[in-house]
Amino acid sequence: MRRRLRNPSFRNPTFFSTWLLWLVGILAFPIAGLAGTAVGGRVSNPVSALIGGAVCGVVIGLGQVLVSRRRLDPLMWIPLSAIGMGLGLLLGSTAVNYRTTLGELALMGAITGLVLGAAQAVALPPRARRRWLWALGVAAFWALGWTLTTLAGVNVEAQFTNFGAIGAVTFTALSGLLLHLLLPFHPRSGMWLRSRPVSTSP
Repeated sequence: MRRRLRNPSFRNPTFFSTWLLWLVGILAFPIAGLAGTAVGGRVSNPVSALIGGAVCGVVIGLGQVLVSRRRLDPLMWIPLSAIGMGLGLLLGSTAVNYRTTLGELALMGAITGLVLGAAQAVALPPRARRRWLWALGVAAFWALGWTLTTLAGVNVEAQFTNFGAIGAVTFTALSGLLLHLLLPFHPRSGMWLRSRPVSTSP
């Protein structure tokens, strides 16, 4: 007869495999940027910042939920990401008067990330450790994303809702590390069938 055995690799996936899956969320950033700009236009006034940021937040939040291995609740994470991103981009872009120099985009990114991170921190599951670190981390990583995007020569004068590819890669990689620290992955155990019969006789 065949006996069901627990699959250790399913029950305890490696940190690396979980982090690699989170990296797939990079794909949400260009989609979010296109969607935010299509709906809100250039980030050149409060209305465009709020609407474009909210749309961007929905797409990024959805992408993060899909690659989170069910650690994030979509009913909380997606709407709070939209609210946080919309308000964050509104406050950040207003604070720098919609200018796009390196220092101003870094400041805008820090403000946007702080508001976004604080909103998402509320959406983290109750078992999350020191959730306030998520707000600080997202603020720092978002500022870094805009800094690297600007240094890479991207046309930031176009006033996009979010940073470019190099910023997205950096943000996603670092935020994946932070999420693992605050919310280690503990899935339900899986079962597999052993490849050959196992005798149950003594």
